[in-house]
Amino acid sequence: MIDENRLHEAGALLAAEAARFAGMGWMRGTSGNLSLTLERDPLRLAVTASGLDKGELGPADVVLTDSRGELLPGDERGLVPSAEAGLHARIAAVTGAGAAVHVHAMAAVEAGFHWPVGVEIADMEMLKGIGHSAHGERVVIPVVQNSQDMVELGDRFEEVYLRPANGIAEVPAVIVASHGMYAWGADLAAARRHTEIVEWLLRFTVRTRATR
Repeated sequence: MIDENRLHEAGALLAAEAARFAGMGWMRGTSGNLSLTLERDPLRLAVTASGLDKGELGPADVVLTDSRGELLPGDERGLVPSAEAGLHARIAAVTGAGAAVHVHAMAAVEAGFHWPVGVEIADMEMLKGIGHSAHGERVVIPVVQNSQDMVELGDRFEEVYLRPANGIAEVPAVIVASHGMYAWGADLAAARRHTEIVEWLLRFTVRTRATR
């Protein structure tokens, strides 16, 4: 059982990260969401609550969800999980991630528009920040079509994650077309690093599109 103190601590961490990403313009208004995996069996996540300005979250602005991203009983504060909590839960279950970040960074939306089946990247020094070689290795940031049904969206994510293209290295991120991107890691710091690095790689790829 997860006590209120532990949930409050998770909320403080998530609020700090949300403020960071809001300051970058990647979580404008109420957009975007974050999660921390608190338990594995059964799966329990702390997820930012829906409808709140991500630049103004406090430690209490998180909820505890189950393996489907649904609010666990007993919380009488009136908060509800982000509508995308179900995908956070699927990411945690499939990848073993300790944290996940969803941002509406413009570079991800643009890249998903230009390369709807995946964004191929190679020979970039920044690839080392997501666990790959700077040279001689191709990676693809996968792109999935958006859906308001989190089970359907989770199935699309799981398909591209478990079946990467032949010869293409796996990455800790996925683009949701016309929406944004998700990135994850072993903990919140790793998820943050992966988010920032993947966004940088996508931004460079979009900016140099005409010359590639």
